[in-house]
Amino acid sequence: MKEKTRLAVAVAGITFADMLIFIQMGFESALFDAAVKPHLNLQADLVLINPQFETLFSVKSFSRERLYQALAHDGVKSVNSVYIGTGQWRNPETRIDRAILVWGVDPAQPGLTFPELQQSKDYLKPLQQVLFDQASRPEYGAVGEIFKKTGKFETELNTKAVSVKGVFSNGASFAADGNVIGSHSTFLQLFPTRQADQIEVGLINLKPGADLEKVKTELKVALNPDSKNITIAVDTPAGFAQREKNYWANGTGIGFIFGLGVAVGFIVGIVIVYQILYSDVSDHLPEYATLKAMGYTDNYLLVVLLQEALFLAALGYLPAFLLSFGLYELTFAATLLPIAMKVDRAINVFILTVIMCTFSGAIAMRKLRSADPADIF
Repeated sequence: MKEKTRLAVAVAGITFADMLIFIQMGFESALFDAAVKPHLNLQADLVLINPQFETLFSVKSFSRERLYQALAHDGVKSVNSVYIGTGQWRNPETRIDRAILVWGVDPAQPGLTFPELQQSKDYLKPLQQVLFDQASRPEYGAVGEIFKKTGKFETELNTKAVSVKGVFSNGASFAADGNVIGSHSTFLQLFPTRQADQIEVGLINLKPGADLEKVKTELKVALNPDSKNITIAVDTPAGFAQREKNYWANGTGIGFIFGLGVAVGFIVGIVIVYQILYSDVSDHLPEYATLKAMGYTDNYLLVVLLQEALFLAALGYLPAFLLSFGLYELTFAATLLPIAMKVDRAINVFILTVIMCTFSGAIAMRKLRSADPADIF
């Protein structure tokens, strides 16, 4: 506390490093949360997908016949199907087309748990009528705002006229800036080259009391007689979401970039704290040497140095934690990605901060070990 300027510099350095870590972790978490939100909103106990399916951004189809084969299982109550494709949505004001994710569902049983969809599913029955994701990027136009004011919104999707008859909330992701839901018939009208018997996701609902893992295992065997040639994948919605998460974490450079950002922030923090502690030890070397001459061991002095490092960790972490809330709000406003503070992230960053400062203190201890009372005096 005697050197207030040095303390302020140290705290500012740790705060900067922690904020960098918070931002990188926040972006990565937002990426995963946004990417898997549609998967977790599937109304099913099990899903059937093409084994080559990795991400909604690049869909893979399979034959609807496989879904009917699954219906023959004793534990299966009902099945449903979902089409997924990427279309071109035209902003009626700017006349600019923008890619949007299009979902084709059964209006009687949409297979998605969005509350707005359950209330407005009857509007999907007529052709060319859709529901729009009001949490999409603003480049699609003020669809939600105009619809709520006028009760209608007309535009073009894949150069075909469509009418918005309702809105729902999913949100933008790295894979898609927006979403729109239509019926199976509307989807096939929008994508005329698509075959009706080729679907992207098969939804399976089990009978009450059915053993989920048992049915899943039995369906895998029944639908893939040749274990060496897997033609259909059976998974839970959570497992399906994990496929998407794995793609963004391992199949692209995005996961690596965010991880590298965290590592850089950690290293920056170590360097800053080390420089502060090293300077402090150098300035007070006679005092430390006196303590060693009095019989205090290196381990005792290490504890003293680590206490100083932990105080710095706490003082630097608190402002970083508070400022990160504001940065998250700014990021959400700019990108519409679901970025927010999470308890586990706050705890993990604090642990990293403690490790960072402790490591720096241990390195700075080398200066103390070299302090010989005879040399000092």
